[in-house]
Amino acid sequence: MGKNKLQKFAEMKTFDHVFQYPFARLQEEGSFPLRGQWSDFFGNGNPLVLELGCGRGEYTVALSKLYPDKNFIGIDIKGARMWAGAKQARQEGRTNTAFLRTSIELIDRFFAPDEVSEIWITFPDPQMKKVRKRLTSCRFLTLYQQILKPGGLIHLKTDSPFLYTYTHALIEANRLEAVQDTDDLYHCGWADEVLSIKTYYEMQWIDRGKTIKYIQFHLPAGRTFTEPDIDIPEDDYRSFNRSRRSQQNPTV
Repeated sequence: MGKNKLQKFAEMKTFDHVFQYPFARLQEEGSFPLRGQWSDFFGNGNPLVLELGCGRGEYTVALSKLYPDKNFIGIDIKGARMWAGAKQARQEGRTNTAFLRTSIELIDRFFAPDEVSEIWITFPDPQMKKVRKRLTSCRFLTLYQQILKPGGLIHLKTDSPFLYTYTHALIEANRLEAVQDTDDLYHCGWADEVLSIKTYYEMQWIDRGKTIKYIQFHLPAGRTFTEPDIDIPEDDYRSFNRSRRSQQNPTV
């Protein structure tokens, strides 16, 4: 691990709004103390909103500014990226913001039933080869269902035509209620101050000529989900390689 990453991990250990619980620590301690008690941490009973795969935490921090009457938690396994948002939140005194470093597959270990009101999924890997790893697959919807309030909202923002098509088909196959659905967010007239929040990687996709897709849908309680029977062409999704990212931002 590079010196820069080590420094970031060390600094995050001093942040009282960052909780680092990879699987090994969770297994060792047996449980997470704030599960079902996040209102105690934030000091209020305001709605709880999660950003999954938060990366640098741009959405988490930006949403916390727009909605001081809600609490926000950014979740990712990659702590070096999370450090940026965590540090910004600390510097700005965002008391309605926290970060959790863990695997999304473990999310039900950190939140109790009905504890979460909304989930944002921002630019995840579409996992074109592995259905179970897609963050909008039946496997993950079942996990989200365990922690969301009945009818809670899920937001997906993606540049991937594959993931957008898959999620759209899954919503239709399971007769879920889509609130908003567009395959070209910035040309449909819906891009308000929330949807216009742009992450570091989103700006890269836009620079490459990608259109941004957005789906918002309700997730009902007590449902069993079925994968859509559809063949979807793979797209050219790929992350920038390390050298190009480093050229654009030496702190990465």
